Amino acid sequence: MAAKGKIEIDIDKCKGCELCLVACKFGTICLSTPDKTNAYGYRYLTACKPETCTACGFCAQMCPDSAIDVYRFLK
Repeated sequence: MAAKGKIEIDIDKCKGCELCLVACKFGTICLSTPDKTNAYGYRYLTACKPETCTACGFCAQMCPDSAIDVYRFLK
């Protein structure tokens, strides 16, 4: 069975630095549109293609603000 994953992003912790975008080789995450910002005025990350997540955890490791939680499950 292949591992699948789910990420949860705390949008108020995310400052949109995009380090996780570079780390995600599957294109699972993307930056929010300019009209969507968090409480601090930053564009935040969202899971734009959640079905491609393998729960590798690279995005969470790259996040300097610990805004990403990764969950792994077997499908």
